[in-house]
Amino acid sequence: MRYIIIGAGAIGATIGGRLAEAGREAVLVARGAHAEALRADGLRLTTADGERVHRLPVATEPDELGPLRPDDVLLLTVKTQDAVAALDTWGAAEVAGGGTAAQRLPLLCAQNGVESERLALRRFARVYGVCLWLPATFLEPGVVTALCAPLTGILHLGRAAGGSDARIRAIAADLEAAGFEAPVVEDVMRWKYAKLLGNLGNAIQATTGPEPDPAKAALLLRAVREAEAALDAAGIARASDAEQSAARDGKVNQPPGVRGGSSWQSLARATGSVEADYLNGEITLLGRLHGVPTPVNDVLRHAANIFAREALPPGAMSIGDLTALADEAEGRG
Repeated sequence: MRYIIIGAGAIGATIGGRLAEAGREAVLVARGAHAEALRADGLRLTTADGERVHRLPVATEPDELGPLRPDDVLLLTVKTQDAVAALDTWGAAEVAGGGTAAQRLPLLCAQNGVESERLALRRFARVYGVCLWLPATFLEPGVVTALCAPLTGILHLGRAAGGSDARIRAIAADLEAAGFEAPVVEDVMRWKYAKLLGNLGNAIQATTGPEPDPAKAALLLRAVREAEAALDAAGIARASDAEQSAARDGKVNQPPGVRGGSSWQSLARATGSVEADYLNGEITLLGRLHGVPTPVNDVLRHAANIFAREALPPGAMSIGDLTALADEAEGRG
C-alpha cells in the first residue's frame, strides 16, 4: 500500500514520517512554504527516538502523481475547515484501471471533531474514522515534533458508518509497525465524540495561552458540561473516561514543558483560520438542534475565530476576560 497524506502538518507529517521509517511508502501533500521546504530539505521529524530527515515524495495536487494506484490509501489530515476542498480535489482524481479515488480508494479521516466523516461519506464510498491521540507540533515549514513515548501516538480506527473490515486491519498493522498503537474498533465515532470533549479546550488555549491555570480548567469544565448535555439530548454515545484512560495510560507520555495544541499552532502560524466551528461549534449545533443552551461553547468558538481572522497572537487574551464573556453569555441565556 502507498499512503497519500493529504495535509502533511503536525499529524500528517508525523504519521507519514513514521510509516516511511517502517519501510512503508508514503507521499506528503502540502502547499506553500511548507511544500517548498519539504522538497528542498526533506521532512525534519523529531520523535522520542531523536531527529531524522525524511526525503519523501511531495505533491500539491493529484495530477503531480499521475493516475493514482489501486493500492493507494488516502489519509486526510487537513483541518476540518479545509476538508471540503481537499475531498473534492482528491475524490475526483483518476485511478489506474478506471474510476476515481472517491469510487475506489479508502479514505481515512485523521482529524479532530466529527464532521469530516460526514463530509467524506457524501463523496467517498469507503470512509474510515481515526480517533487521534497524537500530540505533535508544527510551527516551522518542514519541521515537525512528536515527542510522546513509548508510543508516538494511539490511533483508534474503524469504518465511519460503524464496523471494521480487512482493509482497515491491514492499515492498522502498518501503523503499529510504525510506532503507533492502532486498535481497530467497531464504534470509532464513539471514540471521536469522546475526544471532542477534550478538544473543546483548544479555543481556551489558543486565546489565553497553553499554560495550566485553574481558571482555564474551570471554564473548560463548563464547556464540557454543556457538551455532555447536548450529546445526551442527541442520544450520541461516547467512550467513557475510564475507557480512554485504560487505552492510553503509560503509552503516550509527553516530556515536561508547555506546548500549544492544534488551534494555538494555527494562530502561531497565522493561517487565518482555526477549527473552532467544528469543535465548540459542533456542540453549539447539537444544542440548537436539541434545545440545550451552549453559551460557553459559542463564546469560545466566536473568540477563537476572531483571533484567527484578525491575526491576533495566540494567548493575547486573559482568562479573566474570556470567562467574563462566558458569564455574560450565560446571563443572557
